Amino acid sequence: MSTPETVGVIGAGAWGTALAQMLASDGREVVLWAFEPDVVEVINTNHRNSQFLPSAELSPNIRATGNLGEFTQIETALVVTPAQVLGKVLQGLETPPRDLVLCSKGIEAGTGRLMNDVARAASPGSAVAVLSGPTFAHEVASGLPTAVTLACEGGRDQWERLSPAIARPAFRPYYSDDVTGAEVGGSIKNVLAIACGVVEGLALGQNARAALIARGYAEMLRFGEALGARAETLSGLCGLGDLVLTCSSTSSRNFSLGKALGEGASAAELMSDRTTVAEGAHTAPVLAELADKRGLAMPIVTAVNTILGGDSPRKVVAELLARPLKAEQTGG
Repeated sequence: MSTPETVGVIGAGAWGTALAQMLASDGREVVLWAFEPDVVEVINTNHRNSQFLPSAELSPNIRATGNLGEFTQIETALVVTPAQVLGKVLQGLETPPRDLVLCSKGIEAGTGRLMNDVARAASPGSAVAVLSGPTFAHEVASGLPTAVTLACEGGRDQWERLSPAIARPAFRPYYSDDVTGAEVGGSIKNVLAIACGVVEGLALGQNARAALIARGYAEMLRFGEALGARAETLSGLCGLGDLVLTCSSTSSRNFSLGKALGEGASAAELMSDRTTVAEGAHTAPVLAELADKRGLAMPIVTAVNTILGGDSPRKVVAELLARPLKAEQTGG
């Protein structure tokens, strides 16, 4: 029986650390790259990531490193860096892995590129896949049941080699070849989670949050289909499933950011003081700009971007509620 290949994880935030812990659960070695030297040292010495995922006792099979050169012999790498630095980090790989599995959710500021486009430009020799779905890092690290979408640009052939490397008894990937759909769902749900957090912070009730999720999902579909994504992808784990999870709990960084905004905190202070990244705050401006250029009505996304720009959440919500009445299935 052949020895399972070593899998690497690039990015040792909460989500990257949780994925490394999940991958190590079957006894194989996992190489975990971290930007911060102190994170590397603590993981290797104490088997904990006290900065980003303090609740998890990590497997001794996880070996942290600050040297991307160690990925030269690794064929499958899960990329879990913040979306805005993904391209820069990948450019540091001397020998690109055979497969890059993108686990970062966002749209690149300044270019409007999805992460798969960023990865292809930075690492043209690698095949790209996207892993996305309803996942709280602490639950994955604890071995609780999780299901995700694994969208493979290489189709079934890529799926056949990646799924055994990633699947575990409590971590179940489902196949898709709609890379764009998987990315759109993961990116937009972060912005909508901020909106739901604002609703929570303003104490507007569960009716308002349910309505916002439904209308936000309509915006996700509208944008995704304009980019060529399939509606059935966005109705699955990487779209609706992820949206429901992140719009419903303070375990979501984006929801927590929105809640604090609704309670009166300033966006500038919150963003400067956060140890972890709320990707939706970076995605909202570029998403609003892309929607405007395409003539797509995305009022919730626009509202979040306005609040992040400093406008009063209560004023912005009042303006949303004052929009003209229309049929539910029409755009906007």
